[in-house]
Amino acid sequence: MTKFPALPREPIQLSEASPLSYAVSSRDRETIAMVRQAIERRDVLLAFQPIVQTAQPDRPAFYEGLIRVIDETGRVVPSIDFIHTVETSDLGRTLDCLALEMGLAALAENPALRLSVNMSARSIGWPEWMRILTRGLTRDDTAGERLILEITESSAMTMPELVLAFMNEMHLEGISFALDDFGAGYTSFRYLREFHFDILKISGQFISGIARNPDNQVLTHALLSIARHFQMFAVAEEVEAAEDAAWLAQAGMDCMQGYYFGAPTIRPPWHTSEARLAHC
Repeated sequence: MTKFPALPREPIQLSEASPLSYAVSSRDRETIAMVRQAIERRDVLLAFQPIVQTAQPDRPAFYEGLIRVIDETGRVVPSIDFIHTVETSDLGRTLDCLALEMGLAALAENPALRLSVNMSARSIGWPEWMRILTRGLTRDDTAGERLILEITESSAMTMPELVLAFMNEMHLEGISFALDDFGAGYTSFRYLREFHFDILKISGQFISGIARNPDNQVLTHALLSIARHFQMFAVAEEVEAAEDAAWLAQAGMDCMQGYYFGAPTIRPPWHTSEARLAHC
């Protein structure tokens, strides 16, 4: 397993701004400290959530590996509670390294698995992240065609030329790319045309409650049209109700992801199956 160098300690500075700013700053420092300590303890893992085919919702098209950390009380902390605080720092790069390392290990463990792993565009130039990716592709010649790298819309737009070059290189290795959280940011459609993403994941802010929201229905139809035009599979995120799933199926969504089909779990079904076989 990759050993990472000790993470630098950041000096704590007292804020002279408003009480609200100080409270936010204090909370961010606590979050950074919690994540750093979890990394130092190696209390970091992936939770797996299925992305199902709309035509066959009992058949996952692939799984997404979502980064989690375990705090000092033993609580599993979801990424939404810390990722935006650490994403632009060295901690964010270290988490990307660990997520990729664990994702490649899961692919090696289960030859039938297809898995997406989140990354920031900032990790493309991070030497350790690239070493982990290269090593994983070398050790398993099927890993590339079973690996999907998810890049958020906002991250891709920070350095589009670098992302373009990286995607072109990795497509030759069989790796697919998903544009995550689409619609939540400010994509330049010129770059969207050039990126050649394979999968477009429509932001949950348009999907949650869509069966009763005419505005989001119109917007989702538009986003689906974009996916069709650029020959991308469309995935609806945060599907949490039967009526929303039914509306999305009728609208022609390719795949769906959300608690209605399965919550992220640190005990994926292939482990459960192995455990049952072991006790037979």
